[in-house]
Amino acid sequence: MDAEIDGVLVAETPTGPVAIVTLAVDGEVAAADTGAADTGAAGDDAAELDTGASDLDAEGTEPTRDPDEDDNEDDGWERDQEVDEYVLPIFIGFEEAVSIVRGLEAEDIGRPLTHDLLLDIVEELGGRVDRVVVSDLQDGTYVADLHVDSPRESLVIDARPSDSLALAARTNAPIEVVPTVFEQGREPASKYADLEDLREVLEP
Repeated sequence: MDAEIDGVLVAETPTGPVAIVTLAVDGEVAAADTGAADTGAAGDDAAELDTGASDLDAEGTEPTRDPDEDDNEDDGWERDQEVDEYVLPIFIGFEEAVSIVRGLEAEDIGRPLTHDLLLDIVEELGGRVDRVVVSDLQDGTYVADLHVDSPRESLVIDARPSDSLALAARTNAPIEVVPTVFEQGREPASKYADLEDLREVLEP
């Protein structure tokens, strides 16, 4: 499923701010009913949120909903409408979130950050970031595949979604989400509508 970065948000928690990147997907959900329960948001870094939106356990995953809940509402729903109303939220580190924002804004801060340096190395070696795929959800943590084309071969590198999205933001590389992963982790976009945009927080 083709996706894009919908927002980079900040939620306040008892231990400080936590960053969330939300991915919106295009087109229809390939797997309308995977039979899997909706486990809610998960992330690179486990976090306990107290935003009024959800209560997360130590693994960064919400308590599992009734797996029949979506089935009761599915009749008469068009898949493209469902996709428009849902996003995939991924809880990430604050530094990674700032890096994603700077990549989206094409902001030059002089000396390269870690993701700028990594991209420079890839390109100096003749490679390029081909695409990013959020490919799995394991024990409440998302897994991403970073696809890199090099002069020698095409590589698929196991990576955190936050690092992969920071590179995608700098290169406009396509972002994809495996349909079953989206079905497992999707949340109503309205659930995150009241959170503050990190870009506004970083404004001087």
